[in-house]
Amino acid sequence: MRQQTFQKALSRMTETGVRLFFAACLLFALLTAIYNIWLCLAELVLILLLYLFFQTGISRRKKEVMAYLDHMTSGVDVASRRTLISSPLPIAIFRPDTDDIIWSNERFLHLTGDPDHLFETKLSALVPSFQSQWLLDGDHLSPEPVPVGDQLYLVFGNLVCTGGQDEFLATTYWVDVTEYARVAEQFDATRPVVGILQVDNYEDLNRGLEEGERSVIRTEINNRLAAWVDPAHGMLCRYDRDHYILLVEAGQFQDFYRRKFSILDEIRQVQSPNGVAATLSIGFGRNGASPRELHEFASLALDMALSRGGDQVVIRDGGEFLFFGGRSKETERRTKVKSRVVASAFSELLASTDQVIVMGHKYPDLDVLGAVAGVCAIARKKGVSIQAVRAPSPYPAEEQTRQLAALPEYQGIFVPPDEALHLAGPNTILVVVDTNRPEQTQVPELLDSGARIVVIDHPEQVQSLDLVQSCNRVAVIDHHRRAATYIEGAALNYHEPYASSASELVAELVQYILDTGDLKRQEAEALLAGIVLDTKGFTMRTGSRTFETAAFLRKSGADTAQVNKFFQNDLRDTVTKFHIIQGAHTYRGSIALALTDRLVGRAIAGQAADELLNIAGIEASFVLFPEAGQAYLSARSNSDVNVQVISEMLGGGGNAATAGAQFPGKTPEEVLPLLKNAIDTYFDDEKS
Repeated sequence: MRQQTFQKALSRMTETGVRLFFAACLLFALLTAIYNIWLCLAELVLILLLYLFFQTGISRRKKEVMAYLDHMTSGVDVASRRTLISSPLPIAIFRPDTDDIIWSNERFLHLTGDPDHLFETKLSALVPSFQSQWLLDGDHLSPEPVPVGDQLYLVFGNLVCTGGQDEFLATTYWVDVTEYARVAEQFDATRPVVGILQVDNYEDLNRGLEEGERSVIRTEINNRLAAWVDPAHGMLCRYDRDHYILLVEAGQFQDFYRRKFSILDEIRQVQSPNGVAATLSIGFGRNGASPRELHEFASLALDMALSRGGDQVVIRDGGEFLFFGGRSKETERRTKVKSRVVASAFSELLASTDQVIVMGHKYPDLDVLGAVAGVCAIARKKGVSIQAVRAPSPYPAEEQTRQLAALPEYQGIFVPPDEALHLAGPNTILVVVDTNRPEQTQVPELLDSGARIVVIDHPEQVQSLDLVQSCNRVAVIDHHRRAATYIEGAALNYHEPYASSASELVAELVQYILDTGDLKRQEAEALLAGIVLDTKGFTMRTGSRTFETAAFLRKSGADTAQVNKFFQNDLRDTVTKFHIIQGAHTYRGSIALALTDRLVGRAIAGQAADELLNIAGIEASFVLFPEAGQAYLSARSNSDVNVQVISEMLGGGGNAATAGAQFPGKTPEEVLPLLKNAIDTYFDDEKS
């Protein structure tokens, strides 16, 4: 009796609207008999066939549903089965391979707004936003709530095999979480965001001014900041002469996004009577577990902004960094006091070990060689054994490396990568110069050898965070603007984005560690050559400290004529360079673009990019060239165009004047549209 009652209930659900449909068809057929009896008979035969077809389908689906329910509820009484059918939750059973609905209860039909649908209806037709891949992957909960009209549903489900190997039915239970989602959205919108603001050049703004003039500048900065924060209903508090703290809700924080952090441009309109324009750096912390963590995120973000040259906004969102601005020229903001302190700390670090290994990036250039020579000189002064990794031939600084290796003091210092790997021990200090990416180092395996690490220039490219965090003593000496990944928690951090080169930073350390006469002439020339390379002959990224360092190297015996020979090319390379230049064309009026399908080498491509900057009206140059099955980009700038920002859009990096990127598996022709799009984005964002 219970089984018959259950069958009747199931029949009512599975035959919804069918009987009404065929009653209407019979009515029309009988009306047709008034006019044509044969047509009426034909319609009756067709209706009979359709009825048999529908009954067969309904019968089959009844059996499928009954078998499925028997499988799900074996050992459970009929009352429980009926409870499943009359569940207060919307339920739908469908074939995941075809998306056909087999059965659904009344609540699901009401949910979809189609209570009278017939069979052969697909679930995607009723709920277009629903995807069933998570069921096929073995999950039992939809990854995201499914929108149905104005409501949101969290879908639970499971698969049951109904026969063959690939025959499955899926049961889904739909839970209305609309209210929960609204509460969660409101919660997210009211979460705090902490910001720390710093006027980058406060000292420069107020230098030589009377107290009244200083007060006017402070008031104007305060007013502009307050006007910027007011629409977001944030709380802004000045806690130091050039520092502010900002508290704002996450929902209102989006207003800053919409306005693209316009405060950076507004603050630059504040100028001292001496013509110095104010600049602002801001670090924001989001999605922290506590107010303390939010403040730590904001501090890290501000440090990142300052290390990238200032005049920008950096957001630390959980474990990620987001960047805005950072397109203004960098100005020199360095002190000799910091250099002396770092030199003392570096000396103490070397004194704690008996072995140092130094290496640069793949295809080391003159800046790598100069930094290596400086570190070798310091290690020799401290009586510490040192080995330098020799790169596989060919590479740009190969000839200069051979000249240095010929010195008696460098006998046995340059070793191949395999030997360096064997020499590394638990007490070894590894010094990496001029790269911050592990995959770009000469011997990536050295990074996993357990050696302590000293990083000069690009720290984030030389070490995974897990290893860095496990090291007790890590030193970072860097002149490039930081990327999103970098070494955190360094015991020694000598990061100067205003320095010209790694060679300049190392040469400054040499001045405070070595005595007169300790630096060999060839070492001084290598350091000077590294500075000349990155400054393009003292024309780019050159401050007063750069010339002071060059003067020290000249006093140490560096021969400028010999240094100039380091930059000479043979006739073949010269012809190749000018071939690239000949094929260049302008883009957006002031951008020089050049590409070649020749294997020209990175040094020649970089020189071609430098030469393009010498053309009147050219503000930035980009050279695309192939190497080892991939395309490379060499970018240069001598004006307000920040090529690092453009390169970062393409997965590369560098600094404002010199940057690059690589594109595995692509040709220069394939990369060119991507480069143009990045340039367009850069200038469009600048205008908006």
